[in-house]
This record gives sequence, structure tokens and C-alpha cells, in this order.
Amino acid sequence: MNPGVVYAFAAFAMCGLFPIYFKALHSIGSVEMLAHRMMWSMIFLLIVLTVLRKWRWLLPTLGNRRLLARFAASAVLLSTNWGIYIWAVNAGHIVEASLGYFINPLINVLFGMAFLHERLRPVQWIAVGVAAVGVVWLTWVNGAPPWISLALALTFGGYGLLRKTASLGALEGLTLETVILCPVAVLYLYLMSSQGGSGFSQSSLGVKVLLAAAGPITAVPLLLFAAGARRIPLSMLGLIQYITPTLQLLIGVVIYGEFFGHEQLIGYGAIWAALALYSLEGFYRARAARI
Repeated sequence: MNPGVVYAFAAFAMCGLFPIYFKALHSIGSVEMLAHRMMWSMIFLLIVLTVLRKWRWLLPTLGNRRLLARFAASAVLLSTNWGIYIWAVNAGHIVEASLGYFINPLINVLFGMAFLHERLRPVQWIAVGVAAVGVVWLTWVNGAPPWISLALALTFGGYGLLRKTASLGALEGLTLETVILCPVAVLYLYLMSSQGGSGFSQSSLGVKVLLAAAGPITAVPLLLFAAGARRIPLSMLGLIQYITPTLQLLIGVVIYGEFFGHEQLIGYGAIWAALALYSLEGFYRARAARI
């Protein structure tokens, strides 16, 4: 088996299991959990950079104001996406959060058209239209737009757009974003602790260990994703990525008993059909180009 497939499958499967991890930390507030995720990710990435001896890029990068501004923007979008997702999981909205990551590939298509002047082929337009119908249906059924889903899709789509046009690799880019976010996270945790409101200090040893594990739990899937992306076609990577929201949806419904009725199935079904249409069109077009 192509090792790239294994790396990509492992990355998306790990991300798909995130709801179980965050549910285990329900005693910690969402913002505090987000701050711990930033801090422990920084520690883990520093260890990785030290082991790999990849420090030379950091100092020249810190002197590049334009690059720092771009990664500051991507860091804000990434932390916003993380924060919304952590809150959604612990507020009982895992199913709606999973929808955001089903919608995300189509948001990427629209962002590519709007900001990178990419042109949509007829089948892609049909896929976007079918997905829009699904979102409109869910809005009508729920009495309001699926705000959590749309917020997750838009923030992650914006993050992907900024990273696509950035000059740093996966490890370096994630490290720079974490360097930017970490001081804010550490300051927040310090203030929480000094005011006696820290959930970490009052939690059990098991919860403390889980919070400390946020570093590798966050970084390893991203590094596996980068390794997989270099080894397999983008069309195949796009199909494999649906493992993440599918696992999240199943976890929300089967393990945590979130509601998923026939009306929701219609809306999700339209979005799934759009994704299948878009992915298969890209897959066959890429295959024809190779032949």
C-alpha cells in the first residue's frame, strides 16, 4: 500500500476521534482548553524542531513583517476554528460541527474562485448548487441557519486559503502560528490561575495528562497530513478527508445520542451528494489527465 494513503488515513481518522477527546475534558472551560492546546502544542513543536534540527528558518522569518502578518491572520482563523469546535462538542453539537467539515471542501472551491481567480467547471457548479440547497433546507427545518457548521467551514476555509498561498511548509507554518498564539494563551492561563479560576489546577491527574497530551494530539495529525499530501494525488486526498466528518457524525449520533432525524438526513444527503459529485468529477478528470 502507498504509505501516503496510510499517513492520510491516519491523520483524518485521528481528527475524526477528536470529539471523544474533548468530551473527556468537559470539566475544563472551552477557552481554557483552547489555551492549553496552544501552549502544549508549542512545547511539542519545539521538541520536534530540536530533534529534526530545523531552527534556521525561524529567525529570518520573524524579521519578515509581511509573512508574520499573514500567519497572524491564519493563526487567528485557526484558533477561532478550534475554539468554536471545542465549544460545539461540549455543548452537544457534534453533528452540526461535523456538517461544517463536510461543507468545507465546497467553501474552498468558492474561495478559490473569489480570491485565486480559479474557474469552476459545469459539474462543480452543479455540486455547489446542490450543497446550497442542502444548507437552505437545513435552515428551513431548524428555523435558523446552521451557524456552527458555517462558522467552522468559513474559518477553516479561510485558514486553508492563507496557508495555500504561504511560503512555509506544514511544520514551519504550524510552528510560526503557535509562536504567535502561545504568548496570549500563556497570559490567559496565568491570569486564570492567579485569580483561582483555573480548571487545570483543580482537575484530576487524568485530566491534567489529557490536557498535556493536547500538543501531540494537535500536531501529529497535521504532520501526518503533510506527509500524505506529498505522496498521493490531491484528488485521492480529497476523498480520504471525508473520514473526519463521517467519524464525527457517527460519534455524535451513536455514542453521544445526538438527534439526527429524517429531515436532517435530507439536508445532509444533499450535501453528501454534492461532495460525491464534486470529488468523482475531480477524480476522473485527474485520472484522464494521467492517461
